[in-house]
Amino acid sequence: MPRIIAHLDMDAFFAAIEERNRPRLRGKPIVVGSDPKGGIGRGVVSTANYGAREYGIHSAMPISKAWELSQKAKQEGKSDVVFLSTDGRRYAETSSRIMALIAKHFDCIEQASIDEFFIDLSFLSSFEEARKNCLKLKGEIKSKEKLNCSIGIGPNKLIAKIASDFQKPNGLTLIEPDEVERFLEPLAIRKIPGIGPKTELQLCKLNIQNIKDLKKLSINDLKQLLGKWGLSLYKKARGEDDSLVGEWNEIKSIGEQETFEKDTLDSNYIYERLRILSRDVFKRFTHSEFKNFRTITIAVRMNDFETKNRSRTLDEPQNNLAALEFEAIKLLYPFFDARENPNRKPIRLIGIRIEKLSKK
Repeated sequence: MPRIIAHLDMDAFFAAIEERNRPRLRGKPIVVGSDPKGGIGRGVVSTANYGAREYGIHSAMPISKAWELSQKAKQEGKSDVVFLSTDGRRYAETSSRIMALIAKHFDCIEQASIDEFFIDLSFLSSFEEARKNCLKLKGEIKSKEKLNCSIGIGPNKLIAKIASDFQKPNGLTLIEPDEVERFLEPLAIRKIPGIGPKTELQLCKLNIQNIKDLKKLSINDLKQLLGKWGLSLYKKARGEDDSLVGEWNEIKSIGEQETFEKDTLDSNYIYERLRILSRDVFKRFTHSEFKNFRTITIAVRMNDFETKNRSRTLDEPQNNLAALEFEAIKLLYPFFDARENPNRKPIRLIGIRIEKLSKK
């Protein structure tokens, strides 16, 4: 009996929640993320709904670029884009309710992110039964949460994930084992999870545009070009993926970050922002199932986008805010002198996270 895996992906999740909760926004282009501040704002787009995507706006785009595209659309007589700040608590609460709805029907679930879930449906008798069950689940989410999702069903996690994106929004795509090759080959190489702009550029230089082109490269070609990632990519291009659906996927870290309104080397200001981020991380930690942490990591991004991560693993597990703040400040201190910042570059962003979490 082949494996049957589903990937459920909420459609434009953050923006859809805002539209659901504010009826006046229905049908309007919506961008959720940082404040654009009239085109000079910092940060990025968290989610753009499908109306905003028609203007070329997409997630992870600089918010200033999203504003520029919104103004261009406005000049063309199109609807104004609504820019909204993120509401992490509300999104997390909705995600938890969706997880509970899925868990009512299925046992083996992996929450891949706040709006993505893998479900192992191998216990069902056929792919057709899987389709019926997923249609029922889609209907229940729509009824209870007033939100749409797209689901992909395939013989493994890789195919399920690619399939969930195939007919967005509100789609359901089923790929049986004997259809995998025909489904994958025409797709652009960026459809394979893990292929980003840099890898795409490397492959395009070899005139590789789609997955069928990619399959022409031998395993040795890909290894030489991309190292260990090349070996994995060789399998992905053939639709191979043996990874299991991990029930209730384990959290590996808790972190926060902040992009400053202006690049700065004001140590008093940066230390204060780090303390606030530390307290936010610690608050999330105290509300989690974890009891201790051992590793503290900070991230510092300069004004030229050079980014450095520095970590300290403590001799003993800790569970108090004072230890977190003290170690974070020690890690940050060298960025104000020649040890980590010899050219005295202004700092654009800082982040902090705790790792090596334990429940005992």
